[in-house]
Amino acid sequence: MLQVTDLHFGYDTPLVRGLNFTIEAGTICLLHGPSGCGKSSLLAILSGTADKMLKWQGQITLDGVEIGQLPAAQRGVGLMFQDPLLFPHMTVGDNLAFGLTAARSGRAERRQAVLDALQECGLDGFAERDPASLSGGQKARVALMRALLAAPKMLLLDEAFSSLDPELRQTFGTFVASQVAVRQIPALLVSHHAGDKSLTSGAIIRFPGL
Repeated sequence: MLQVTDLHFGYDTPLVRGLNFTIEAGTICLLHGPSGCGKSSLLAILSGTADKMLKWQGQITLDGVEIGQLPAAQRGVGLMFQDPLLFPHMTVGDNLAFGLTAARSGRAERRQAVLDALQECGLDGFAERDPASLSGGQKARVALMRALLAAPKMLLLDEAFSSLDPELRQTFGTFVASQVAVRQIPALLVSHHAGDKSLTSGAIIRFPGL
């Protein structure tokens, strides 16, 4: 479970004051609001990737542990963006293997984990494919599984569905929701799209929060 308590943040001027919300394990919470209201800044704070110019205070607790001052690599946060950001010089399989944790370092174990992930997302047999040959929906699935193979404790989705057409958007969103539920992790989806409300199972946070 993710809990955010009395969070204030901004640059030269405040963006959000006194933000409080909880995301239960296995649910997706929607973060909705206009451009420039602080949505991406919130994700940066949660993931530990905020630049030094962004000032914030408050408490961020994940599975009962306060993570606000931990380095990004120690927070256990999975990230997915509008652009799938697949490595073009790697095969699909190698892209997925990149997401594996150090604990799963054996070559045979990595290979099996990649094959299982491809089967799970409906891309069985795609391990040796070039990412450039994939459709938008296929790239999104690979990017999601790469993030999940790192066994994150929380998933952050920054406009992750926005590059997909309406039909793919619904299909992929349903797949994401099923993965979040099965893995029992909290997820936060940033979106401008009103239709994405149907994909969420948690609360809707509307910015601005001043």
